[in-house]
Amino acid sequence: MDDQRLDKWLWCARFYKTRALAVDAIKAGRVTVNGQVAKPAKTVNPGDSLVVRQPPFEIVLEVRGIAKQRVGAPQARALYEEDAASVAARERLREQLRLSAVIEEPRSGKLNKKDRREREALKRGAWTTE
Repeated sequence: MDDQRLDKWLWCARFYKTRALAVDAIKAGRVTVNGQVAKPAKTVNPGDSLVVRQPPFEIVLEVRGIAKQRVGAPQARALYEEDAASVAARERLREQLRLSAVIEEPRSGKLNKKDRREREALKRGAWTTE
């Protein structure tokens, strides 16, 4: 077995939890094979270049192997090799997202009248700072 459907390969390599999710991502144009937008039934072979976009991340990889069925995570890592630049970019973006996270105090209990009104105004788009 030297080739496999793209959707099944993405599922076997553990990029998506189900084949249906893999198909949806492919149809949305989030997966390219050798620089071209692909369809779910496109066959992938060892040596093919894939770009998988899982917002906000973009993973550039090369297919190294094919599996008949979904395998465990350590075996799945052997099915592909990620580009070093892709790993570095992903880690940089992950760190930026971590540092830019908004810190909110967890609220316990029910909102008071003023907070409730502010939330409703925000929902309606009539936010005021008074």
